[in-house]
Amino acid sequence: MKLPESERRVLALRLLESVGDESSEEVDRAWVEEARRRLDDIRAGRSQPVPWEEARRRIFARPR
Repeated sequence: MKLPESERRVLALRLLESVGDESSEEVDRAWVEEARRRLDDIRAGRSQPVPWEEARRRIFARPR
């Protein structure tokens, strides 16, 4: 996190490129399965949705 944003972007892209050669169809299928699993968890009461404003605040909160 101490790197400048531009360097973090390059690093992130290089890391993504290094983790295998899954096709975009495989990745899309995995995301659909994850979304379905999460929706099932919400419907079954195993998890609670968080409003976007709260989620965004948590995501971008800097550790102190």
